[in-house]
Amino acid sequence: MPSLPELFDLSGRAAVVTGGAGLLGTEFCRTLAQAGASVVIVDLDGSKAAGLAQELNRAGTCALAIPTDITTPESVQAMVSACLDAFGRLDILVNSAALDPKFDPQSQGRKIGDQGRGESDPLSPAPYSLTFENYPLELWEQALAVNLTGMFLCCQAAARPMLIQGKGVIINMSSIYGLVGPDQRLYQCEGQTPQYKPVYYSVTKAGVIGLTRYLATYYAGKNIRVNTLSPGGVYNAHDEEFVTAYSSRAVLGRMAYKDDMNGALLFLASDASAYMTGANLVVDGGWSTW
Repeated sequence: MPSLPELFDLSGRAAVVTGGAGLLGTEFCRTLAQAGASVVIVDLDGSKAAGLAQELNRAGTCALAIPTDITTPESVQAMVSACLDAFGRLDILVNSAALDPKFDPQSQGRKIGDQGRGESDPLSPAPYSLTFENYPLELWEQALAVNLTGMFLCCQAAARPMLIQGKGVIINMSSIYGLVGPDQRLYQCEGQTPQYKPVYYSVTKAGVIGLTRYLATYYAGKNIRVNTLSPGGVYNAHDEEFVTAYSSRAVLGRMAYKDDMNGALLFLASDASAYMTGANLVVDGGWSTW
């Protein structure tokens, strides 16, 4: 029987992290690297991905940055091919890339195209003030393309070498808002224009859980495990009013820190979760327990 350190050891394995230069993606890349994996940092922002790869390589890890548009099949397949060329295998896929209109200071005022993909559309309105009744079809379809179709394409491309290897792990990032509806009261500030977490976010994050369950059962007997990780809200210099309101709904009384998901991510990626597939691991400080 393997020891506990051996169960969490990822030495000799290659991991792909989409959205790898993002807030949580960066943490995931560092976590997997510290556990011994070679890491492929996938992000539309090639500069940020390259900077993280340099950091990891200086620390003694094998890391590769690959700018990728996950909504394009050719781009996704080229990314997987680059991983196989560099490391000869693909053992772990972490689907962390997503459009997510956040309410932290650095995100406020940015257009929907900026969220998670590193691009902007000057014609797109900021998503925060859009009501459901007036939500543009264009923005809805753009979010579906990234949050669901992009994940579908990455799972599809990664599964091919995993089948040849005879094993693999896929981790799909969802959210507590894939389980429950957003509490829109959190986003309202007295004296300011009403803001809303948009409809696409809950819908696509719920879809992620459905995709996970489908793939887990589809690959039954193939030694490919597929699980979901659903975080609660992660603190990123939010204003005090929002933090207080959000924290009052969490059993643990605070927002998540950006490294609070690392242990759960490593658990799902490693042999420590060898008897786990089709599951949704919720790390939300008790938000969804009330």
